[in-house]
Amino acid sequence: MSDATPLTSVGAWASSILSQVRGYKRRGLLSEESVRAPGLRGPPLVFKIKNSLIGAVIGHGGSKIRDIQSTTNTKIQIIPVQGDSEADVNIFGSKDMQAKAKAIIETIVERQGSNYQYSECTVNNAAPQPAVARDSTTDNTVREVRPLIDWDQIRARMTDWETRRWEDLAPIKKDFYIESKATSSLSQMQADFWRKEHFNIICDDLKDGEKRSIPNPTIKFEDAFQNYPELMKNIQKAGFQKPMPIQSQVWPIVLQGIDVVGVSQTGTGKTLSYLLPGLIHINSQPTPREQRNGPGMLVLTPTRELALQVGNECSKYAYKNLKSICIYGGGNRQQQIKDVAKDIDIIIATPGRLHDLQMNNFVNLRSITYLVLDEADKMLDMGFQPQIMKILLDVRPDRQMIMTSATWPDTIRRLSQTYLKEPMIVYVGTLDLVAVNTVKQNIIVTTEEEKRSLIKEFLHNLSPKDKVIVFVSRKIVADDLSSNLSVQGLSVQSLHGNREQSEREQALDDFKSGNVKILISTDLASRGLDVDDITHVYNYDFPRNIEEYVHRVGRTGRAGKTGISITLMTKNDWKTAPELIKILERSNQSIPEALVTMAKKCKLGEQNRDTGNKSKLFQQKPKDFH
Repeated sequence: MSDATPLTSVGAWASSILSQVRGYKRRGLLSEESVRAPGLRGPPLVFKIKNSLIGAVIGHGGSKIRDIQSTTNTKIQIIPVQGDSEADVNIFGSKDMQAKAKAIIETIVERQGSNYQYSECTVNNAAPQPAVARDSTTDNTVREVRPLIDWDQIRARMTDWETRRWEDLAPIKKDFYIESKATSSLSQMQADFWRKEHFNIICDDLKDGEKRSIPNPTIKFEDAFQNYPELMKNIQKAGFQKPMPIQSQVWPIVLQGIDVVGVSQTGTGKTLSYLLPGLIHINSQPTPREQRNGPGMLVLTPTRELALQVGNECSKYAYKNLKSICIYGGGNRQQQIKDVAKDIDIIIATPGRLHDLQMNNFVNLRSITYLVLDEADKMLDMGFQPQIMKILLDVRPDRQMIMTSATWPDTIRRLSQTYLKEPMIVYVGTLDLVAVNTVKQNIIVTTEEEKRSLIKEFLHNLSPKDKVIVFVSRKIVADDLSSNLSVQGLSVQSLHGNREQSEREQALDDFKSGNVKILISTDLASRGLDVDDITHVYNYDFPRNIEEYVHRVGRTGRAGKTGISITLMTKNDWKTAPELIKILERSNQSIPEALVTMAKKCKLGEQNRDTGNKSKLFQQKPKDFH
């Protein structure tokens, strides 16, 4: 009987392993067939692990293998081979990510392997033990305690892998700034006075430790680009007289190769603040363009409209025959795949479509040395952070990076701390949210029933020179309102996410050209719509947050012009009243009494809610303790 006990233990151990494997199969964590992972092309990286180590790699409920896949942008399949003590591990993804995933799995296996070997040895050589599986007191199954994962070892291996991954990259150059005599002659007092007079430009060094000196602003285009005559010629052709405030301060920083966060209101020239230095950067690298095997500059934008707008700006300031391409969802994917395979220098993309091409190995991002996150706050609002993180994994870590935003919430601060290296921040006006001061903001407190008659009256009283964007909250409202106005004889276009890309482009073209003077849109047009002659913004529905209100208002009053915004508010919008009053106060706008009343009700409601919560807390019956 004693001789049979070890064999019984081994049999139970083997049975336990098989039971685990069957459980993993039921949950879809194991595959018996070598099926190509959806969305990932190319052959898998294949290696073997012991069946006894499958559980260690997969983790409780598949948590560990999901973490590995998420971290490395891979798809991992573990395939037990019938009659064999080992299982095949198939890793789908890019070669770099396959190697990264394998390194993590090998670390787990290495750590767990010794423990399993010890366990097997103990089972085979141990003295006979009583076959007691349960504790007579607690009736709980006695389980083997496995050692914790050595995350320090995994991190060390990952660091080594990262070093080896990028060690063959060609060196890059970042500093191209030659300060003009006019700029260098400015005293500290003169520079500070100029910044204060130009919308109170504030610049700060976010580097830890000893701070760097803030460069003087480049007051004229020549101060920044005097050594680039071809670029100066394109600037003069565009007809600009002088740089915008944010451009004056950002250019001398970016041209020195320093990472920058630019915070400024919409329509204040943020695009050119990063675009023109970017053209110089990618054209002046020590490695010739034909030897880089990929683009040198990447601009990520939240919407296809903004991507197309940046693409148009890129074409307008064409420099040294640099070629650019726009990649966005809704466009012809096959054509974009063909275009990106050509000799492209600049990619302007939305995160979703670029991530799609990245995961399918259609685009090479290792050659990117200049990276821009444009309207980063909007990208985070739209849920693009996972795609952004995965895209940045494939971009060399010594890149130069610029991030722009119209607001400075905590999420943007964290993003800048994570991905930018020792940046400077430039903001125009204030970091407090404020709408452009060139727009007269009118607030009308009304009811849902009266909104149709109010907008009808407003649109019928427009002059022939007026051009208006009407913002609504939902796509169905945009369609309903545009149909209703068309029946009344008004020529309108609508813009929202459910329309085909060709229809959206046609609507924008009609509006920009003046063929249509009324555009009804969701927040799709609150950013990236660069139309200088918009005279009115009409908020038929109040936006979902106060930041979006600022962006909507910024569609008018651009390029030195003035504009008017009209905003309808109902009792459903009472929670935003206090924040809206702050915006109006900062831009010296009149505040209607009805809005003040609404804000007081909001504050009273919050106080009542707090009081109610406290009273409920004290009304709770004390628990009995025995």
